[in-house]
This record gives sequence, structure tokens and C-alpha cells, in this order.
Amino acid sequence: MSRCNSRLFFFIMESEIKPWGSWEVIYEDENCKVKKLTIKPQQKLSLQYHYRRQEHWVCARGIAEVLVNQQTGYLYPSDSVFIPWHAVHQLANPSETENLIIIETQTGEYFGEDDIVRIDDTQNINDPVQSSQETPPAPELGIL
Repeated sequence: MSRCNSRLFFFIMESEIKPWGSWEVIYEDENCKVKKLTIKPQQKLSLQYHYRRQEHWVCARGIAEVLVNQQTGYLYPSDSVFIPWHAVHQLANPSETENLIIIETQTGEYFGEDDIVRIDDTQNINDPVQSSQETPPAPELGIL
């Protein structure tokens, strides 16, 4: 009779529920952090920028309304947009019924939640991040 030695492996990744939906880390190492963002219908994230990271958003499900450096556009499933250092950006779900799923890849030197500078926080999120009325440094690149 053989005996099966099985082990249950699991690990806890970061996740958080927000007024606009939720995020969860699906991969992280010293070079990048990858999150799955779920944005509820008719919700949006705060208008913000980052000093120490850039982001790449891929639309997995739904339609995303994206603002990058005062340029607005839409992402459909499989579309993507690059958010450069210091770029003022915002993500919204214009759907009335469907959740928006975005895969966000962060690259740079630091990926902490305290690298968010909020310019307009319509959700009044009380995170330990900076709020600002100041204009961010001019971006080197603004692509949408």
C-alpha cells in the first residue's frame, strides 16, 4: 500500500476593498508588482500621480475610461495604456451594470501605496497617502 504525502501550499498576497471596488496583488518581486483591479459600475479611482513608479494597464473585462495627462480615451478588452512617471491619471468604469477588470503592472523603484499623490479624491479615501493641490512635475512622456 502506498502512502501519498501531500502538502497544502498557500500564500497570502495583499488585497484591499475600496469604495470604488477592490485590488489584489497577483505577483510581486523586486522589479515589479502586478495587481488585479476590479472597479464597480459607475465608479472611478482618484485623480493621482506617482513619484517612484510607472504603470501599464491592460483591460481584461469591460470598458475603461482612462485619463492620462489631460487626454481621455477608452480601453476595451485586450487594449492597454502606459502611465509614465509623474503622469496625472485616473481610471473609471462608465458601465452601469458590469465590473471593469484591469491588470496593472507597476515598474520602478518603489511600489508602496504611499507613493500615491491624490489631486482629486472623490472617494475621500483615508489612506496614508499624500493629498495635493499642487501641480506634479512635468512628465517626460504623455502617451494614451
